[in-house]
Amino acid sequence: MQMQRLVYGPLKSAAGRGPVGSLAGHPFLIVIDGLDECNDKDEIEDLIDGMLAFFDENPFIPLRVFITSRVEQHIQSRLNVPGVLLDNLVDHCSNDDIAAFLDVLFQDARRRSPVIQAYVREHEEWPTPSEKQKLVKHIGGSFIFAWAVFKFIMESDTSNSHPKTPMDRLPLTLKMNPGLDGLYAQVLARSEHIPHFLDIISTIALLEEPLPTSGIAELLGISTYEVVNVLVNLQAIIQVPGTDDTPVTICHTSLRNFLTTENRSGQFFAHPHHHVRLYLRSFECELELRRQRPGVPIHLSECTPAVAYSRKYFITHSYRGISFSEIWEWDLAIRVGREALELHPSSPELVYALADAFHGRAILKKSLEDYEEAISLHREALLLRPSPHEDRWMSLRSVGSTLLDRDRFARTTLGLEEAISLNRVALELLPSSHPERWLLLNNFGHTLLDRYWQMGTIADLEEGISLHREALELRPSLHPERSDSHSSLFSSLLALYKETHALPHLQEAITHCEELLDSYYPVGHKDRVKTLNDLVSLLEIHFEATGRQEDLPRIELLKEEAGRLEAAESAS
Repeated sequence: MQMQRLVYGPLKSAAGRGPVGSLAGHPFLIVIDGLDECNDKDEIEDLIDGMLAFFDENPFIPLRVFITSRVEQHIQSRLNVPGVLLDNLVDHCSNDDIAAFLDVLFQDARRRSPVIQAYVREHEEWPTPSEKQKLVKHIGGSFIFAWAVFKFIMESDTSNSHPKTPMDRLPLTLKMNPGLDGLYAQVLARSEHIPHFLDIISTIALLEEPLPTSGIAELLGISTYEVVNVLVNLQAIIQVPGTDDTPVTICHTSLRNFLTTENRSGQFFAHPHHHVRLYLRSFECELELRRQRPGVPIHLSECTPAVAYSRKYFITHSYRGISFSEIWEWDLAIRVGREALELHPSSPELVYALADAFHGRAILKKSLEDYEEAISLHREALLLRPSPHEDRWMSLRSVGSTLLDRDRFARTTLGLEEAISLNRVALELLPSSHPERWLLLNNFGHTLLDRYWQMGTIADLEEGISLHREALELRPSLHPERSDSHSSLFSSLLALYKETHALPHLQEAITHCEELLDSYYPVGHKDRVKTLNDLVSLLEIHFEATGRQEDLPRIELLKEEAGRLEAAESAS
């Protein structure tokens, strides 16, 4: 063994020839970096076993070995013994470290670049604190990715495909992929043959906040050991704690983007229909808990992790999954909700949940009766949440959104004014830091835009645009629901341009339409052709208003792509 011949033997001989203390005062250090990159697992295990045996036989030898590696089970299991100190380097890399790293890089860039110096003289600061915060959040704790992002910002490419200055390139980095797709696919393949693999991975990808292995198991209706059995081979990309009650987290935010983008993840894709599964299991977990304590109020602090999570986020999974659901799934939710309510009459949480189930079924069945039942139940839940109940805003919002959906279905405006009033009160009650504020802003924005299309009041149009802009800011880059705000903004800004003829409104509408095509509607997406045609219309209006010749060749290219995709769709 080379370690014995080159390291252990000479050190042992040196220690034997002289006083051990003389060496012990200055111990030697061997660094083995990237041990996981060795493909031969047997060799790795032999290396570790040999090191451990040597130190067992020579506990006072003046030598230390520092090993770095991704968390791989065959390595961790060998090293998880007395005498070895295991540490997770992820715990030592915070956003503050990334921010400090970027500060040093940008300070050096400012010193070297006359373009940046001129920009700072005019604008006082670059990057701004807001830009820096967005960068740090997008980088997600990876120094390698941070360096790649910085290089992209500072590159001197002057081709037409990139803006010319670092200030123009910085916003584009928020769309950058850290290039880990190959690693993700390779690691995930290790467990894809294990039962419940896709359910577990999809749950981790779609959860609004991390759950422990026991919580994931409860939410899926399986055993904790089955969750651990899937995750134990994935520790290179998913942090699996040593206890059942510590949250499971992902090593980099790009893993979630990978799993929720079908053309990147393939067979590992976390399909949006899984939101429906999580929604239904939320009902079932609540029912199981209620059966254990019929008639007794159950405070959030007394709930299991899965039930506590479900109470907080079941409505989010309902919202995100409804387009992929079937009527029988809402029938099941209503049946389970009614049974739980019979065990705990007048529980505002259960009344609210049952109302949401009727609302979901009403949308799919196009049933006015279900809409009316949902409205009635939401009003009942609102009465059970008098001010200053912490969830009163939620019932206010839901009465308003259900009224609006019913009016759209029935082609009436009976509930429009009440819906606007309820949303306005809800927004006043909701803290600005609340994680679901974006959803309320989104709903309220749609409500005001509905009144604009009905009444033509510009004040409603302007306020609706403002609310959608705020909702967009609250959602991180590539958040799936950002596309809804981009879509609403491009159509409402176009309407505002037609009202005011102010060119900035049209230019902003073009930006939102471009963002939809670049980030959310790739080739093959059902909305790409329509959005291409929308962008053509916007650019044609822009050309008529400005006479800008650069618009014409772009219009032709967009028309060609739209025509090609339409022909391909017709042929298939």
